[in-house]
Amino acid sequence: MVRLSRAEAQERNRAKVLAAARDEFASQGFRDAKIDVIAERAELTRGAVYSNFPGKRALYFAVLAELAEEAAGAPHAVPGETLAGALGALARSRVAAFPLDDDQAGLARDLMPEVLADERVRRPFAQLVKLNGLLLGLALERLDPPERPPGSPIPRRIRLAETVLTTLHGAGQLAAAAPGFVEPFDVVSACERLAGLAFNDWWAPPVIAPAAQPADRPWSPPGAVDLVRAESFVPADGVVVVLGTHRLAAAEEAVRASGGDVTVVVVTSEPAELVPLTRLIVAEVCGGLRQAFPEPSWPRPRVVCDPAGTLAAAAGVLAVSDETEVAIRVERGRIIATADGRGAGHAVSGEVSRVDTA
Repeated sequence: MVRLSRAEAQERNRAKVLAAARDEFASQGFRDAKIDVIAERAELTRGAVYSNFPGKRALYFAVLAELAEEAAGAPHAVPGETLAGALGALARSRVAAFPLDDDQAGLARDLMPEVLADERVRRPFAQLVKLNGLLLGLALERLDPPERPPGSPIPRRIRLAETVLTTLHGAGQLAAAAPGFVEPFDVVSACERLAGLAFNDWWAPPVIAPAAQPADRPWSPPGAVDLVRAESFVPADGVVVVLGTHRLAAAEEAVRASGGDVTVVVVTSEPAELVPLTRLIVAEVCGGLRQAFPEPSWPRPRVVCDPAGTLAAAAGVLAVSDETEVAIRVERGRIIATADGRGAGHAVSGEVSRVDTA
């Protein structure tokens, strides 16, 4: 018999807890699920469950994140070549996951009540939805670039993306609360028709931003997983913006100023709950986005969860919180500029960051 290492045994126990919790949440719902029953299902002690997950909600978010990432790995739609085609394909990938009856609705039904019940979860959720709107909007812009008259502000498709996500989210919540009420084909048709609406959407740079500071030190980041593409990578040259879960909407400032070569590092003071929540919310959109959009139109920014703060530390951020907003610019493997505070991503991305470090 092969003896497992401590890390292997912990990973096996974690997988057993997740599988048991999935069954318990599906049959009982979040509120009525019991940790003791989950431990019994997993053939582990109650202490073993808590050694992997500090609470029931953290475990619930982790289960939903695993399910969302598993669903995102199986293609269901043919990528669209137009805005309407891509949005229709995205909608089809989402409605395919809608619950058809009360049993299927059990897992997802309690997500929004848990989000709304606690400000520590609601604020990050709101920022994650804004981040999803940015990612989907960038994909729409790459698929069908909007025209920009000379001297006009930067046009964008973020409001279109947010309207589509509002439609899909509302339909999903109704499908969970009232299985059988939502007609999937109508939802797909509505999203396709939204592509034809003119939102007069544009972006203006922040009025106030910190000054970028010159730097000259090596950039040696650890490997990471990009949640947008669901692949491993090592952050290289470009802009790295470290954002707490209360500041994720600021990612657009770095993206617009840099042209898109941005790595968004998500940090939090409550990783047990907010890291799986981040994985869940991003996977819900980006999984469908990868199926619905041709690969050349996928958004260029990368999004990384940094639960232990190791990537943030490599960027020089030694203490993180949900309000963190720090950015660096990397060129030829060295950090050449840094900025801290609101507008940091814009500061290091624009011309102000092109300092002489010689």
